[in-house]
Amino acid sequence: MTEPTYEPMEHEEKLAWMLDNQGWGIEPVAPSSQEDLRAGYSYTFGLESLVGHPELVIFGLAPVAARGLLDLIVNHLRLGGTIPIGEIFTGLLDNEQKSVLLDIELAEFADHFPTLDLIYNDQPWRICQFVWPDRNAAFPWDQDWPEKLRYAQPIIGTWQN
Repeated sequence: MTEPTYEPMEHEEKLAWMLDNQGWGIEPVAPSSQEDLRAGYSYTFGLESLVGHPELVIFGLAPVAARGLLDLIVNHLRLGGTIPIGEIFTGLLDNEQKSVLLDIELAEFADHFPTLDLIYNDQPWRICQFVWPDRNAAFPWDQDWPEKLRYAQPIIGTWQN
C-alpha cells in the first residue's frame, strides 16, 4: 500500500484556500519566548468581507478551542445574529456565562495581526478581542480574576467600566 503524499502549502496559499473554501479563516499565533512574554492567541481573517463584522482575536486558548468558539460566533453572524461590542452579553457560551467583545486600537496593536494586512492590502480593517470569563464568571479586570490567568488573557481591547 502506498502512503498518501502531502505537498505543504505556502502560507499565502493556505490563507487563500481558507477564504475560497469557508469565506474566512483563523491564524493561530504561538506564545512568545520568555524574553518577550506574550500568551498564544488566534485571530480571524475575512469577516469584514463575509459578514461586515470586525475580525476577532481570542487569547489564552489552544487553537482548536479557539476555532470551536470562533466557528460558533461566525455561524451566529452568518445567520444574521449580532454581538454587541463593548457590552457584556450572554447567550454565546454554555450555562449563560458572560463574555464581551472589546474594540482594539490598531495604532497600538496592528502588528499583532500581520495576516490582516496581507488579506486586506490597503483596505481598512477592524478587530475586536473576545474576552472569556474564568470558572467563577470573573473577567480579567475583576478583583477575583486568578493571578495564574493574567498571562493567559491579556486585555488589549478597550474596556470602559
